[in-house]
Amino acid sequence: MATQQSIGDATRPGHPGRWATLSALGVVFGDLGTSPLYCLQTVVQASGGQFNSHSALGILSLIVWTLIVVISIKYCGLVMRADNHGEGGILALMSLIGANGFKPGFKLLTAMGLLGAALIYGDGVITPAISVLSALEGVNVVTASFSPFIMPIAVVILLCLFAAQRFGTEKIGRAFGPIMLLWFVVIAVLGALSIARHPGVVAALDPRHAVRFMVHSGSAGFLVLGGIFLCITGGEALYADMGHFGRGPIRCSWYGVVLPSLLLSYAGQTAYLVDERSVAGNPFFQIAPSWSIYPLVVLATMATIIASQAIITGSFSMTRQAMQLGWLPAVAIRQTSDRLYGQIYVPAVNWLLMIATIATTIAFGTSARLAGAYGTAVSTTMLLTTVLLFRAMRQVWRWPLAVSIAVAGFFLIVDGGFFAANLLKIADGGWLPLSFAALLFVIMITWRAGSDGVRATLQQTPQSEERFLANLKSGAIPRVEGTTVFLTRSTQKVSRLIMDHVHFAGVLPRNAIALSVIFEDIPRIQGQHCTLVDDVGEGLWQIEAHFGFFEIPDLRRALRYAHGLDAAVDFDKALFVGTRDLIVRKPKSTTLRGWRLVLFAFLYRNSVKVVDRFNLAPENVIEIARQIEI
Repeated sequence: MATQQSIGDATRPGHPGRWATLSALGVVFGDLGTSPLYCLQTVVQASGGQFNSHSALGILSLIVWTLIVVISIKYCGLVMRADNHGEGGILALMSLIGANGFKPGFKLLTAMGLLGAALIYGDGVITPAISVLSALEGVNVVTASFSPFIMPIAVVILLCLFAAQRFGTEKIGRAFGPIMLLWFVVIAVLGALSIARHPGVVAALDPRHAVRFMVHSGSAGFLVLGGIFLCITGGEALYADMGHFGRGPIRCSWYGVVLPSLLLSYAGQTAYLVDERSVAGNPFFQIAPSWSIYPLVVLATMATIIASQAIITGSFSMTRQAMQLGWLPAVAIRQTSDRLYGQIYVPAVNWLLMIATIATTIAFGTSARLAGAYGTAVSTTMLLTTVLLFRAMRQVWRWPLAVSIAVAGFFLIVDGGFFAANLLKIADGGWLPLSFAALLFVIMITWRAGSDGVRATLQQTPQSEERFLANLKSGAIPRVEGTTVFLTRSTQKVSRLIMDHVHFAGVLPRNAIALSVIFEDIPRIQGQHCTLVDDVGEGLWQIEAHFGFFEIPDLRRALRYAHGLDAAVDFDKALFVGTRDLIVRKPKSTTLRGWRLVLFAFLYRNSVKVVDRFNLAPENVIEIARQIEI
């Protein structure tokens, strides 16, 4: 008779407490906070370097209202409300609205969520490269003699950054907040001093300047719009990192420190452009006194390293979510802190990002050339987030249809304009993050389709459950002392893995437990993890272990609290049995064909072993090799 019981408490990671607001400055706002390094420089190039007071005010007004509408209203005001039990990010949003799977009525939304997640990886390749390059290029304001060394120095910095990931970032991360606070104070002061020389730029707070600029500038204004979008790159980090700090600290940091500092910095740079009329170079460094350039370059480099660290950490977190929601193969994940749950290290992702980032830095060489590649991925992700947000308005918040259409429609117009402007960058490098994202998207849907095919195959057992249990009861199957836990994907009373074990070994342990590990569409399971589904009899039990998609599963710990088992079951000495299968094509199968089957077989063969994924002692784990047809 089936019984349902649950035990144990899932430990929710602690937040940084009273330091949360300061910590959020370092982790969440690194990318947004360093955008002044390259945003207006890109706009200057797009506009041909020529300015008058009207065009300068129009550009500044566009930046001001882009920050207010997209970050302050959309993300801080609305998107962060769409939390999945406290966690954020486009995959969490996709799960919140029930689109984690190609189910009828959700296929398009699922595809949008996956594409948005893949695009964030594409952004992760370019962010470290453009940030570090733009910071180092500040020395060009003083002398051009260092120009040939900027790209090699950037490569060395990035190599050190990625190499340091294996040690974790908890200790160095404590300094991120104060450094970024200093960064925001410095850029605010520099901006305020420049504004003092040309206070008329404060008129840009009037949105009519932005409207007039777009109306009268024609196609040139559309090109400028692609550069202006760079002021909000990193906006997705507000949502993705919400689970680490909570809505309150992130909003407090944004409204109290980051937004005022950014507005002052952009206004100060614009004031300089109005005075100079024609500008070549980076206005961010040109508004600084000549004596401060070298210290400012050092500070800017530190800030861009922090910004790069934030996107790398976000990629690790995204990988864990995608893996446990069933969209990516299992990879090794190391917890680098025993105090902070979010401190993880994913070697495979780290080295792949490093290779792609270093190659991008070498290929493009300067931040000006990289600006053409930057923004395409982020603008697409923001557009997709708005579409998924509309579903959350209707399904989760139960907003009236008219209100939902009005709000989402307004944001779609804004996001659509930036998306269209960034499409013009594809030939200049925008193809890079899009190609990277397309590759990851194909991997995701191929892995899901192949995994579903494997699961369907494993439901087909070589003999009936009734016959197997009859043989077990009659003594036809020899029993040996001990406890064995069979890690199975099956939901059947007697899983195929147990039958295969008896076929190969010829015996069955006295205590045999079929354990299915299920990752839910919520970040963490509150309460007990293990559920006794069925006491099959004859020393057989069927158990389900439930974990959230944000958790690192510890099976041995979870099983210790399982109720309903024989008191003699000792999980400290238990043997865990997993599988190491070979994927082959079933004749006339339509699940996967050609290169997609080859890709899935490669991913399946190289996915992490159960001993690494589920925190099991290697000496207590054996694997059975089987051939699976899909």
